[in-house]
Amino acid sequence: MADNIETNYLRKTMYKNIIKVIFALLILVQVNSLAQTAEELAKKLSNPIASLISVPFQNNTDFGFGDNYGTKNTLNIQPVIPIKLNNNLNLITRYIVPVIAQYNLAGVNQKQFGLGDAVVSAFVSPTESEITWGVGPVFLLPTGTDDYLTTKKFGIGPTAVALYQNSGWTVGGLVNQIWSVAGSEDRPDVSQMFVQPFISYNWKSGAGVGANIEWTQNWKSSTSVVWLNPTLSAVTSLGDQKTQFVIGPRINLAAPEGSKADFGWRAAIILLFPN
Repeated sequence: MADNIETNYLRKTMYKNIIKVIFALLILVQVNSLAQTAEELAKKLSNPIASLISVPFQNNTDFGFGDNYGTKNTLNIQPVIPIKLNNNLNLITRYIVPVIAQYNLAGVNQKQFGLGDAVVSAFVSPTESEITWGVGPVFLLPTGTDDYLTTKKFGIGPTAVALYQNSGWTVGGLVNQIWSVAGSEDRPDVSQMFVQPFISYNWKSGAGVGANIEWTQNWKSSTSVVWLNPTLSAVTSLGDQKTQFVIGPRINLAAPEGSKADFGWRAAIILLFPN
């Protein structure tokens, strides 16, 4: 009974958010005066290391984990802050701070809520290049506020991204590898790779379609988690605030035995601060 109440509540919340995002996308179709600005912003947003300050709020709601039909909602707060090093190089810093609410994942009728571990990346990227690329370090910070939401490890490793943009298309990929170097001796060491190939197409209106794959490989446990995320996006203005809306399903292609999700949704609002 409690499971059904919790699941129904999460579903209702998800559907309300989806309706709001769809409504905003429909309004965008009527907005013509912003077309050129929206096209430029959409192109930059397809580039993970564009020289554009943005603050994404990405919400992932996933259902049906394992035999207990667990649910998990993760709100990723992901500011991107570029820093100009000189006329030829930029430093693009990206932060991912997850806020997690989960039910029936750690055990029957068990709930956890709080911050997860943060991931901070820094890419050194040339200001002009036919193929956009960036390389730098990535850090794992044990900011989790619940034992089930943190590795209790500090980690570091390399990260890289490369992409090509032409005629509205963006094709590329991002990869990082993190090894733990300090933290609780009672917790397993971390050796984890993340790979994210992506593709998108943006129209001149600022609307776009795309998809990415998020593959997390845990080398210590020899397990893989793979998600496919098709998306529909649009750029508009809420008053003076430039904003992008993103929505789409999440498809869990692979996961350790007994922990694969049945389905999920992604909805994001990205606040933009163009120069």
